[in-house]
Amino acid sequence: MTSTFTPPPSLVIATRESRLALWQAEHVRDLLKGLYPQCDVRIFGMTTQGDQILDKSLAKIGGKGLFVKELEVAMEQGHADLAVHSLKDVPMVLPTGFALTAVMEREDPRDAWVSPHYANLADLPAGAVVGTSSLRRESQLRARYPHLKVQALRGNLDTRLRKLDEGQYAGILLAAAGLKRLGLGERVRAVIEPEDMLPAVGQAALGIEIRADRPDLAQALAALNHPPTALCTHAERAVSRGLGGSCTTPMGAYATLEGEAMHLRAVLGLPDGSQALHAQQRGRVTDLAQAEALGQQVARQLREQGADALLAQLGSH
Repeated sequence: MTSTFTPPPSLVIATRESRLALWQAEHVRDLLKGLYPQCDVRIFGMTTQGDQILDKSLAKIGGKGLFVKELEVAMEQGHADLAVHSLKDVPMVLPTGFALTAVMEREDPRDAWVSPHYANLADLPAGAVVGTSSLRRESQLRARYPHLKVQALRGNLDTRLRKLDEGQYAGILLAAAGLKRLGLGERVRAVIEPEDMLPAVGQAALGIEIRADRPDLAQALAALNHPPTALCTHAERAVSRGLGGSCTTPMGAYATLEGEAMHLRAVLGLPDGSQALHAQQRGRVTDLAQAEALGQQVARQLREQGADALLAQLGSH
């Protein structure tokens, strides 16, 4: 990648201090150093409230936005220029004054089954304990495997794997992308295809957030944007926005793009697996406005099936 743009003499990247978050920030740092060798790119690590509160579910303490808020404060106060996020943690509507300026190429978007003893979920006996931090995974898991027991699993990736290795769970569900990025791909016993479990909105994509009053920075980061991923994730996020959902709403959405043909699928369910709504739409998508429109169509389909009543049960609406 080459650019004629002259960046600022230095850039500071705000990030959470988990191993995966640091990997993501270092990945962006290295790309920016390759683009702009004269720019001093540094990392500003932070421990967010979402990292500190581990004895309650994310849904009960304010959602995944807790992983983002402190990083935005750092940018607001001038301590950092940009923040690197797992896009699935980014609220569907950003606070005034902030912009999602680049969405990077997606890693494997699928969920991964990790277990020392069982090759896949279908092998588990009745009552076996599966760990997950995600209401989306729990909802789809309970619907498909009602004989299993689902228990909450919080903590960073290393903490979750340690709890599994201690025998607290028969197996756990994680994002395949995080394991692969940290060189832990060998821990994956099976990947779960989207047909069996739709990924989270934006799963496996990295989003770069800046202050909205930094057009210079938007220009500097434009080279990191991956248009196909940006279009797909924009459509996915539009479904959630169309439902008034949050990062903790038990819904999945996944878009694929072949040429200009997008296929967008979504599911919204109750965490206990007792009810699930499914919708999908295909359309030509070449820009963000078309991606938004396709996402809104899928949201309308879910509403027509009773999404508002289901969201009311969840207390999300």
